[in-house]
Amino acid sequence: MPGLVCAIVGAGEGLGQALAKKFANQGYNIALISRSLEGSASAIEAVNKIGSYVKHFFADAQNPISIEKAISNIIDEMGEIEVLIYNVRGEFTKCEPLDISYAQLTEVYNTEVVGAFAAAKSVLPQMIKNSKGSVFFSSATAAYRGSKSYSLYSIGKFGLRALSQSLSKAYADKGVHIIHVRLDCDLDVPYMKESYGSKYSPDILADPNDVAESYWLTHLQPKSAWSNEIELRPYTEDWTY
Repeated sequence: MPGLVCAIVGAGEGLGQALAKKFANQGYNIALISRSLEGSASAIEAVNKIGSYVKHFFADAQNPISIEKAISNIIDEMGEIEVLIYNVRGEFTKCEPLDISYAQLTEVYNTEVVGAFAAAKSVLPQMIKNSKGSVFFSSATAAYRGSKSYSLYSIGKFGLRALSQSLSKAYADKGVHIIHVRLDCDLDVPYMKESYGSKYSPDILADPNDVAESYWLTHLQPKSAWSNEIELRPYTEDWTY
């Protein structure tokens, strides 16, 4: 089972599954990290159909030690990780700033920032030693602006963007490509189809497989022309107002 390894933290039926399929199709063995085997079942099935090796490892983004342990197990069992994708999102809770509880704030910080840091910290030393590797952080428009109604989500994503920038400024010159991916859109997944109801159209949502293709193309960028932040949206997105 030797070969290149792509580890994905948070591999559900939407983007996580699409990312697993994309990198598997490019010859990578896939390590999926999530709280339950059931949560990664669709991604495992998709990779199995391709014929690539895939294995699930337990970890909870709220517990950085469990992430460190999972990644250590991946390296022991599958080999060094060349691509790490932190694809975790906290609850999209509607909440004005003064309604945020300390428990909520701690939870979103642990999920968006501490968990992401634990994942990156677990792979960066080897990537630096090898002078290669890519670390992706799946993010959102919330990382660029605060919000009256979704302030909790913005706080978490702001922190994730700061982490990504800091890591990139510190280690890009060591050969490690660190990318903050701003998804300025809704993804075309079953939940969103149901949410849009009669207004649903594939033209107004981003296809997860197309998004995964952009991750892959960014991974392939030459070192002299890296993108450390990218934003993705469907061509119909009205984002200039």
